[in-house]
Amino acid sequence: MSAVLEMVTPHGDIHASAPQDAAVAPPPGVVLTQMLVAPLVTQALRVVAELGVADLLTEGARGVEELAAETGAHAPSLYRFMRALAGCGVFAETGERVFELTPTAELLRADVEGSMRDLAIFMGADWHWQVWGAAPYSARTGKAAWEHVHGTEVFPYFAGHREAARVFDGAMTSLSKMVSKAVVEAYDFSSIRKLADIAGGHGSLLAAILRANPHLKGLLFDMPQVIAGAQAHVEAEGVARALELASGDFFESVPAGADAYLMKHIIHDWDDARALSILRNCHRAMPDDGRLLLVEMVVPAGNEPHLAKIQDLEMMLSPGGLERTEEEYRVLFAAAGFELTRIIPTASPMSVIEGVKFKAR
Repeated sequence: MSAVLEMVTPHGDIHASAPQDAAVAPPPGVVLTQMLVAPLVTQALRVVAELGVADLLTEGARGVEELAAETGAHAPSLYRFMRALAGCGVFAETGERVFELTPTAELLRADVEGSMRDLAIFMGADWHWQVWGAAPYSARTGKAAWEHVHGTEVFPYFAGHREAARVFDGAMTSLSKMVSKAVVEAYDFSSIRKLADIAGGHGSLLAAILRANPHLKGLLFDMPQVIAGAQAHVEAEGVARALELASGDFFESVPAGADAYLMKHIIHDWDDARALSILRNCHRAMPDDGRLLLVEMVVPAGNEPHLAKIQDLEMMLSPGGLERTEEEYRVLFAAAGFELTRIIPTASPMSVIEGVKFKAR
């Protein structure tokens, strides 16, 4: 499983290197077995995340019977989940049926910087798990399995399922916080005066950019129900005075008045036709010297391992979108009236893909 985990590490070097000495490489059967059992680990992580076990270990090691009593779990069964995860480096059994946190388990706490608890719950949630169970449907038809399973597309589904939407929003916020620092460090925002974050959720990324660039003004745009919950968040982030909130449908229009338009993990949700609709609306809204900034993964060529190649399957099955190569982004940009100028890597799997309006010749 280490090879799989290396490939999806969210910070630092995301490229797992092949063993230099073939003699020490694990047998193919071992490698494949590790991949096949990875979904079982996902479900074990979901169980302890939903129970909040990591939060109960913040003061030190505790016995599984005590943990079960506090979480309402069946102690012998909880022990087996904890033992399995300890074997993967999540938790450590320090005595008989006594566990403590490891650095990996710390990220399952709800109250720590970089928490991945909501992401663990999302990845194992029944309504998400069922979509992956229908993966052969997407392979045979080219259509999103989500609609096949749930009878509606992803975002209308969340609009009608409040608890699932809460879990999804929490998972997306976790991902935003993981990449915010990397984006702030990688891209120079000094020449931008006003930055519009389109479909920016509750503004985690925009808030991080504004804090690092006090000269900037921000505009946070999303659906009305999302923006309704954003005010408290931006106030807590300390940036409410530096930005304005706006709501609407980016398939219809986006607000004018910014000189740069940012979207993180948005364009990958959509097929080319709908992605072009969003990009063209940005093109209409921005000035001639404006900039388009997409924070997305870029699929590398060849056999190079990269999270984008796995995430691409999630996009295919759920919203029906895709992760794109550099050339695919270049073609998409051109169709929307943009020239792709730069792709700036970050200390995460994400890159900042920069574009400007084509100049009249």
